[in-house]
Amino acid sequence: MRLALGTIPFGTTVDEATSFAILDRFVEGGGTIVDTSNNYPFWQVGATGDESEVTVGRWLASRGVRDRVVISTKCGARPTVPGDLTLASAEGLSAGTIPTAAEGSLRRLGVDAIDVYWAHIEDRSVPLDETVEAFGRLVDEGKVREVGASNHPAWRVERARQVALSGGRARYTHLQMRHSYLRPRPGVRLPEGGHVQVGEETLDYVRSEPDLTLWVYTSLLAGAYTSKPLPEQYDHPGTTRRLAALDEVTREVGATRNQVVLAWLRAQGIIPIVGASAVAQIEELLAEVTLDDESRARLDDPA
Repeated sequence: MRLALGTIPFGTTVDEATSFAILDRFVEGGGTIVDTSNNYPFWQVGATGDESEVTVGRWLASRGVRDRVVISTKCGARPTVPGDLTLASAEGLSAGTIPTAAEGSLRRLGVDAIDVYWAHIEDRSVPLDETVEAFGRLVDEGKVREVGASNHPAWRVERARQVALSGGRARYTHLQMRHSYLRPRPGVRLPEGGHVQVGEETLDYVRSEPDLTLWVYTSLLAGAYTSKPLPEQYDHPGTTRRLAALDEVTREVGATRNQVVLAWLRAQGIIPIVGASAVAQIEELLAEVTLDDESRARLDDPA
């Protein structure tokens, strides 16, 4: 199943018992990808950024399912100043930082290797070849299997891939950005620091690179397809047209808005990252919905 479970609140606002129950149901339902980071959720008062990885690690240790799960985690955006709730003191992507961060994640997760390891945010203070070399060395050492870039523009990812290719290092084969069926107004600044929205250029780039997989977070707009109001960035005529098409297809296939959005993303080869704070939420998200070509066409180009 091309679906990733996001674990940002695990170990903090979602307690360990509930986190374990959600992870159990996700795997039982066919889910295989668990996405975390070495800084989740540092922006909550009292959190350190260890909590999500530690919780996932305890679950892995207690369930013995390591061979059934793809573990995805990140480095680069962990604050270096205790109590900093911003990205102002982010650790960055230097040759010294990346391997140290990886060792910390390996320890908290209790694993021998990270399946997909991400540069969480850009760090233009460090030469690109230095960052590429550091990630490549982790792959060569067997501590990381594949590498990806999160919240990077397409041109930077392409440049890094070329640097890796010329140096015989592992290339970024994954890209993680913010994306969903509804789109914010072009040029609007997102409220979350560090988030980068997928644009048409990025979609075109991913389609042209067979070895590059796009993962998308905030894929269900934090509940805005169901019970929560849409952020004001989505208040424009395009949203009205796309919601009308979404509701039409939803009625026809007998599914929920969330299920159709996830099916639409997966049909494009995209891996949606979904979050849950209760097991009941996972039940809806695990349901497999298939869209035919005509339904996809209406969603892609709403009248």
